[in-house]
Amino acid sequence: AGGGPRAAPQVRRGQEGAGGGSAAVNGWALAVNRRSVASRACGATCAAEGGLSRRLSSAERPKRPLTAYFRFVGERQGPLRRQHPELSNTELVKKLAGDWRELPASQKQVYEEARKADWRIYEEKLAAYKAQLTPAQAAALKEERRKRLAKRRSFRKKRELTVLGKPKRPRSGFNIFVSENFQKSVGVSPVAKLKKLFETWQNLPSSEKQPYLQLAEDDKVRYENEMKSWEAKMAELGRQDLIRSKEQQPKKKAAETVQEADRAKAPLRGKKATLKLKKSEE
Repeated sequence: AGGGPRAAPQVRRGQEGAGGGSAAVNGWALAVNRRSVASRACGATCAAEGGLSRRLSSAERPKRPLTAYFRFVGERQGPLRRQHPELSNTELVKKLAGDWRELPASQKQVYEEARKADWRIYEEKLAAYKAQLTPAQAAALKEERRKRLAKRRSFRKKRELTVLGKPKRPRSGFNIFVSENFQKSVGVSPVAKLKKLFETWQNLPSSEKQPYLQLAEDDKVRYENEMKSWEAKMAELGRQDLIRSKEQQPKKKAAETVQEADRAKAPLRGKKATLKLKKSEE
């Protein structure tokens, strides 16, 4: 509790509060440091796999053909930009999307037929490309694609949760300490500053850590209250998939559990007392 973290801790990106910008830098620096350590620990095996992956990524793998809509955009974007130089990129995209919606079906079909023709050529080239891969190369490409898709899904999930207003996770005492002291910390790089702050935190007396630990406890209360409200809103929207299971929710403290049990038993004790009184009167 009061002893602080024992291993190099994480500082989350985008934390708010005092020194929130520093926390973002800290998160980036720690991520860089973790990648560096993992890379050194990986050794020759990872280096060989990484080299194979890079060679395959730069190979002449056939490119998927454009959809009908993107063919239309590619054809019209240049002329439209020259015709309306005052439009921003967002306005230009909206204009092109509107033009596509208003395009007659017969003209859309021209772009669709071009897509189908290119797709047939693409499938032939892709089959030839896969046929010349060794089993090891095919497996490496499959793993690379799996990681890329997982990263994309994770990014989309985070973006969705941000749009839905999910509360930010609580900060630890060390997180708050770093946010307040990062700018004045000594070090030639963000990683060096973090290492210095971590050493300082480890050697900090419990009495000086306590204010940060108390702020962290307060932040946990804030987070739980905000999460309850947010999850209630998600339930109304039919997004039960975003609601934590009971195992994920924080366990209540023993004292709170005893108090709730006593409150639940109070009406029963009252009923029993009433029954005893009636029996004695009889």
